[in-house]
Formats: sequence, structure tokens, C-alpha cells
Amino acid sequence: MALDGCGLVCKYTLFIFNLIFALVGFAFLGIGLWLRFSDGTRGIFEIEALNSSVFVTAVTVLIALGSVMLIVVVFGDYGACNEKRCALQVFSALLTLLMMAEVAVGVISYSNKDAVGLNIAEFYTSMYTLYVTSRGDPVIGATLTFIQSMLHCCGVTGVPLVELAKHTCPPPDGIWEQIKMDSCPGVIISVFDSKAELVMGIFVGTGVLMFIALICSIILNRSLRLANSPAQYIILTQSTSVLANPIPQHGFVSTSYAYPVVSTSYPNPDHVVSTTYPNPDPVVSTSHPYQDPVVFTPLSAANIPLA
Repeated sequence: MALDGCGLVCKYTLFIFNLIFALVGFAFLGIGLWLRFSDGTRGIFEIEALNSSVFVTAVTVLIALGSVMLIVVVFGDYGACNEKRCALQVFSALLTLLMMAEVAVGVISYSNKDAVGLNIAEFYTSMYTLYVTSRGDPVIGATLTFIQSMLHCCGVTGVPLVELAKHTCPPPDGIWEQIKMDSCPGVIISVFDSKAELVMGIFVGTGVLMFIALICSIILNRSLRLANSPAQYIILTQSTSVLANPIPQHGFVSTSYAYPVVSTSYPNPDHVVSTTYPNPDPVVSTSHPYQDPVVFTPLSAANIPLA
């Protein structure tokens, strides 16, 4: 069906947003499932004393967040690509809930930045220990490499010579870093302590992107509703009347309208031609001398679409 320019822009914006959202959701879900069911980490979930640890909580959050993101993407892509209003409404509702949860997590993380930093540092330490004990799990190794490259740190000690997983560390910058680099737990704590505003900005920026996608979904839904609505028509009809007598050169014309009676008379009352419209309300009667009548050409019935 035909969409206007704004509707098409919102449609393709939603498609790009859902594509990025799907990639992030698959990454979260894949890492979470691997950490949950791999041979090196499965035993942690089977020990009841460790079920409340930061590692178990983080893995559970990754699986749940990735699943919710993929569900949102399914409704968003289906509604945008196939132009289905019901799917777009579900997508808008889920995206609103996800946006509110994301902003709430950002506010809580900013308010408790010290505790959050310690918990994430503990999660990194658990990942590092699992990588060493599992003899080089590839997924855990890729996760450590990504975290250490992003933070430019090396392991739990920061000394490449004694690190058991030094091949996951980023290349050193300069001669000094070949001997000593920053340890990752200390960098994580300092990031949440000194750059809490930046972390909060990331959460707020993500919320703004979700809000833009929500606005595009609402606009596209409205455009589809207007495109699906039936066209409305006005039927024009015309009833003609025959003048029995010719109109004199110096006559009077009386016109009736639906207003209270106000009569204006002029001299020379030779002849009066009255044109009356079918309306039983009070009328205004105005007599004008020296005025020729206006004759309208009969109109045929026509259908003119409003929208």
C-alpha cells in the first residue's frame, strides 16, 4: 500500500534499528547460553551455594536480555516490512517497557556506582578463572580479549610475564607496558568511579535511540491506519427552477438565507423576482434595484473524494 514520505522514512529507520538490535541480541543470547551450558561453566550452576554469585546473575541477565531483544526485533521487523499495525503496536509496547527498564538500570547503576563496579570486577575475575581452568575455552577467551582491548588492560595482575592468559591481552603501548600494564579489575572499578557520568550517558543515549524507534513506530502505525481507511465522498446534486416570466431591466431581486429577517427596500418597485432556497428558517430579504439575475448552469451528480 502507498505510504507518504514520512511513513517510508520511519519504515526503513525501523528496519535498520531492528537489524542492529538483532545483532546485539544474538550476541547477548549466544554468550549467555554458552556460559550457561559449556563444559567449563556448567558446574557453577549446579552448585547451590554459587547460585547467587555475580557470575550466575550476569549470565542469567544476558540470556533474558538477549531473548527479550530478539522478541522485540521479531515484532518490529514483521510489522515494518509487512506493514502490519497489530505487530507494530506490540513492538511499541515491548519497546516502551524495555526503554523504561534500561533507563531505570542506568539510574540505579549511577546511584550505586561503587557496588556496580565491584560486581563487574568480580564477574571479570570469574571469567578469567574459568578461562584458565577450562584450558582455554574459545568463547570465554574471545570475551576476555574484547573486554581487555576495550579497557586496555591485561589480566588480573597487569604483568604480561606472569599472566596465564597473556595472549588475550592487547598489544602494549611503549616499553613500560611490556613490563607492567593496568590490571582489568582495577580499571573496571576506576571506570565506574571516575567515569560514572560517561556510563550514565551511554544508558541515556541508548534510551534516546529506543525513543526514536518508538516515535517512528507510532508514525508508521498512523500512516498505515490512514492508508487503510476507506475514501470519503461528497455527492453534489442540483435542482433547477424555471423562471416563468422574463426579468425586467430595472427589477428587484429577493434572496432568502437562513438568518433573522432584515429587509432593505429601494425605490422603483416595478417587478420582483424571488429566488427561495429550501430552508424553513427565518430569512433575510434584500431588494436591489438595477440588478440583473444570476443564472447558474445545471450540474450533474459528481463524486469528489475527500481523502
